[in-house]
Amino acid sequence: MTYEIRTLPPGAAGSTPTTAPTPAPGSPQGSGHRGTLVAVSDLHVRYQENRDIVEGLRPESDDDWLLVAGDVGEYVSDIRWALTLLSSRFAKVIWVPGNHELWTPEQDPVQLRGVARYEHLVEICRELGVLTPEDPYPVWEGAGGPAVIAPLFLLYDYTFRQPGTTSKEAALAQAVEAGVVCTDEHFLHPDPYPTREAWCQARVAATEARLAALPPEMPTVLVNHWPVVREPTAPLWYPDFALWCGTEATADWPRRFRAATVVYGHLHIPRLLVCDGVPHQEVSLGYPREWQRRSRAPGRPVRILPAPAPVAAGTTGTPA
Repeated sequence: MTYEIRTLPPGAAGSTPTTAPTPAPGSPQGSGHRGTLVAVSDLHVRYQENRDIVEGLRPESDDDWLLVAGDVGEYVSDIRWALTLLSSRFAKVIWVPGNHELWTPEQDPVQLRGVARYEHLVEICRELGVLTPEDPYPVWEGAGGPAVIAPLFLLYDYTFRQPGTTSKEAALAQAVEAGVVCTDEHFLHPDPYPTREAWCQARVAATEARLAALPPEMPTVLVNHWPVVREPTAPLWYPDFALWCGTEATADWPRRFRAATVVYGHLHIPRLLVCDGVPHQEVSLGYPREWQRRSRAPGRPVRILPAPAPVAAGTTGTPA
């Protein structure tokens, strides 16, 4: 597998900071539209600085679609606030959950766990007209299309292990020794599944069947909070954190399911990675301490279609 890393130029962003469907059996839903397809993730609106940025997000065109690749926030009220605002401004908003949305913080009045919490968020999205991984896949017919937009919810299964570790238990022990343990281990509950990896396996199986049923001539845009291949985790400052970053089960999905591009977040390393000829775009805002040291304006959604013209060398960053 070959890959290269490129940064996205400031001009590749899709907007400036001036700024009840039924579950799908498989068929995409099309509608005529124009505009630009843009994406953002890891808004983390519990931080006031990030909330201010979200307040300023506006599309460049009335026809722009926005992909939100997870980690809007941890509290249900914050997630509702952000998606309400964004769905009032963009022609269509498509959301996938991140690990933070799936947490059950002790201070959140909504104490639902696991699948019940996810389903509650899906219902909120349906109230707002925001599409989710449980809805029919829409077809982007604007610039750079047509392409099926496939919002995914896949989780992780601890298979992104460091060399020399052959089991989840050994990998977790190594992570503990290194002082790197994801907060998911305390707040992301898999109920009613026995483990997070069991939930991941169920999500992968169901999603794979839906993607396989798509028309074979249609390209896709795969949108997931976690990367669907392992390569994006290579520059992590804490390599053991990769355990909580995806699953090896999706390694062939970008080519197998004709991805024009893959959109993800979670790593807080905004960049474009070209892997086996497929662009993988990390579109996170991240925490204030991260974006405040970047040179370009924070929170500008990244243009997904039409594809940007990337240049220069790669970047590094900190884990989610």
